[in-house]
Amino acid sequence: MQLKPEQLDLIGNEVAIKWNDGSENFFNMEQLRAASPSAENKGEPDLFGNIHGASSQTEFPGVKVIGWTPIGGYAIRFDFSDGHRTGLYSFDYLKRLAKNGGN
Repeated sequence: MQLKPEQLDLIGNEVAIKWNDGSENFFNMEQLRAASPSAENKGEPDLFGNIHGASSQTEFPGVKVIGWTPIGGYAIRFDFSDGHRTGLYSFDYLKRLAKNGGN
């Protein structure tokens, strides 16, 4: 069975995801923004592995998720209140985030 969300809700300062395997995870919106896998956040590697363009900002106080879009059958793009919307959060990446600090 391929992991995918069955339901996604915005509850207070958290994003709640119910998965098709019966599990649930809750993500703090500010932490979710900080973990964006976008090139804007993480930078882009050159041929030698050097990272270019990464933001030095690591905290996003007050930032909220204001919407989301499913991307294919593998990811979610979150829209944040600070205008950020370029990170594609694969379902596997979200589950890894949950193991490293989510519920």
